[in-house]
Amino acid sequence: MNVEILAVGSELLSPFFLDTNSLYLTQRLNDLGFPVSRKTVVSDARDDIRSSIQSALDRTAYLFVTGGLGPTSDDVTREGCAEALGRTLIFHREILDKIEARFKRRGRDMPPANAKQAEILEGADILSNDNGTAPGQWIPAGRTTVVLLPGPPHELKPIFEESVWPRLAAHRAGYTSRAVLKSTGLTESEVETRIAGLYPDRPDLRLTILASPGQIELHVTAFSSHEETAARAAAESLSDALLDRLGGFVFSTSGADLESVVGRLLRERHKTLATAESCTGGLLAERVTRVAGSSEYFLEGFVTYHNTAKHERLGVPPDLVQSRGAVSAEVAAAMAAGVRARARADFGLGITGIAGPTGGTVDKPVGLVYLACAYDGGVDVQKNIFLGDRQQVRFQSAQRALDMLRRNLLGVQAS
Repeated sequence: MNVEILAVGSELLSPFFLDTNSLYLTQRLNDLGFPVSRKTVVSDARDDIRSSIQSALDRTAYLFVTGGLGPTSDDVTREGCAEALGRTLIFHREILDKIEARFKRRGRDMPPANAKQAEILEGADILSNDNGTAPGQWIPAGRTTVVLLPGPPHELKPIFEESVWPRLAAHRAGYTSRAVLKSTGLTESEVETRIAGLYPDRPDLRLTILASPGQIELHVTAFSSHEETAARAAAESLSDALLDRLGGFVFSTSGADLESVVGRLLRERHKTLATAESCTGGLLAERVTRVAGSSEYFLEGFVTYHNTAKHERLGVPPDLVQSRGAVSAEVAAAMAAGVRARARADFGLGITGIAGPTGGTVDKPVGLVYLACAYDGGVDVQKNIFLGDRQQVRFQSAQRALDMLRRNLLGVQAS
């Protein structure tokens, strides 16, 4: 029951666009126990589409073709597929009527170019598209079924869920269960050391580590050909073992981002937050407010880049900046305490550092960042030296600040 995905679009062969549809399709297909054996990206050329479809027919049970169903002259997936299968394209008046009605609801006339979207391959089942103008097509072709889906994700996903998933579910090959553990505060090698011996040696259970600056993700995937409960139990067992090894460094077992986890903790504990930032330029506040409903706990934030702003907005003494430097533990603490007092918040977070690529010295190199968390019992300060470019330093700074707050809220220390 091998499955292949063919993504059509010259833009996907450029450095400017990503094929995200194949990621979604792979996950949903894996949920049914269908392994994706190959993913291919081809240009909008009809010959490339035709040859790619023809070559897949001899080796796969299902071929999902995404994109190239639009109204423009370079949308030739229908034509390329028709040539590959030796089928004719049949005009369907009812589809054209639906497209015209869609334009009329927007107060516009349908351009003549859209008429080609009413052409369906001979022998295909029409997969209705309520979110766009191009219907999908389910095309039995001998031992292979070819499924044509529009490229825009907001069109592809509903068609798959409403029209494709029920057909595939009748031929389910198994059950897949997943778990994602997200951690921060450890390097990839440190995570590797802590979980040594836990890598499964079974083909139905996999563990993958995805590392990025400031965050390590552990992805667990379990498969059972017979029972959903068996797959879930295997995934949970390995996830629990990983959690035991990593402890408080894991901030999420549900796939949630750190800002969402912190927001939930603040909301549950009825606590409020204010932020004061220098080198991160508002990134911390942006991440906090990225979460819907953050107005319940986030009061205000300041970007005090200049030393004068640190004094006038946060009350940081000028002589402290002069004696200890703007990038110092003392100034970070004063920023956190100052913004907490000004906002009358339960917590204040302060960040000051050198994001680079210039501005570093021998004593204070690029990547040096001081973080502070002010609360009712005092102020905690962390000194960090982050590696990476400017954006990576800024992200890691905001990430570590959020984790300081998370640990304070939970009463969890690094171990």
